Amino acid sequence: MTPPSAVSLRRVSKQFGGVPAVDDLSLEIGQGQFVTLLGPSGCGKTTTLRMIGGFEHPDRGEIALGGVPMGNRPPYQRPTSLVFQQYALFPHLTVAGNIGFGLRERRIAPAEIRRRVEEMLELVELPGLGQSRPQALSGGQQQRVALARSLVLEPTVLLLDEPLGALDLRLRRQMQIELKHIQRRVGITFLYVTHDQEEALTMSDRIVVMNRGQIEQDGTPEEVFERPRTRFVAEFTGARNVFDATVTAVSDERATVAFGGLQVDVRNDGWRPGDAVTVVLRPERVRLGCADQAPARSSRWPATVTECIYKGAVMAYTVALPDGTPLMVERARDRADGAIPAGETVGAAFDGDDLVVLAADS
Repeated sequence: MTPPSAVSLRRVSKQFGGVPAVDDLSLEIGQGQFVTLLGPSGCGKTTTLRMIGGFEHPDRGEIALGGVPMGNRPPYQRPTSLVFQQYALFPHLTVAGNIGFGLRERRIAPAEIRRRVEEMLELVELPGLGQSRPQALSGGQQQRVALARSLVLEPTVLLLDEPLGALDLRLRRQMQIELKHIQRRVGITFLYVTHDQEEALTMSDRIVVMNRGQIEQDGTPEEVFERPRTRFVAEFTGARNVFDATVTAVSDERATVAFGGLQVDVRNDGWRPGDAVTVVLRPERVRLGCADQAPARSSRWPATVTECIYKGAVMAYTVALPDGTPLMVERARDRADGAIPAGETVGAAFDGDDLVVLAADS
């Protein structure tokens, strides 16, 4: 018998002041998955999270946790726990006092509280800091205390509302890895909210991209990044080369699309001559200085570098397509060859199969 989903949303809607925040949303999340709701501010991701946790109630639809309908149950009657962006630690309590606060509210025996708090301190790698005060800790340590305070309640679903937003870049990247390791160790479902696509790609088993209260795409990080289904998903996940194009010819398996002064051979996904489409090309897929050696199906042309930006391990270039349209290119920095200076003309090429071709109205 298949176990019930950890989280099930069926046609859930929520409005504030007559404005839809979540619109007829359905979603199933399996047991033990790390799922991220990704999208811009106002897309409905935090409202969705708060409805799952019982902090808001849907106007329509049903939310079930572990197969049990939640109705209008308050947060303390749900098998969830929420980690906020602002950690909201009690400054007058020790680290151990903060972690054990919810257990004391549930009238758990003191000996059991001490045992579970010590387990949490080990899990979040803060052993020996139980008697410290939160204000004596770094931002990363405070974030771990907030995480431990939620996990000690043994929820079946942990809800995380942009919990790394207050950290600097180095700590944020470190905590992304640590959060994923903790999730694997405890084995429970994590539902994470962020507007940062790098965060989502780093940690998630699944990414649910939201826009205007609805789901644009639901898939693995690789699917969402490499094969976006809509223009919005492509642009939100960092695709900087997104162009309007037209299908000019088709055969059984191949099609030709025209954009930027190029005619590019691509896979035929049911296109017809004259179809208006959108093409997406990741900057790292373009090769510079090698047009003469490019594969037969590649589009090749001489391009002038108009901008060169040093980004550490990567050099970012802007070159021009044959009609003058700017094209963004990124490639690993090669110290032997050095950077290509602005104003230099080089060969540029990309493989047509690296293009993602979408219907123009997607």
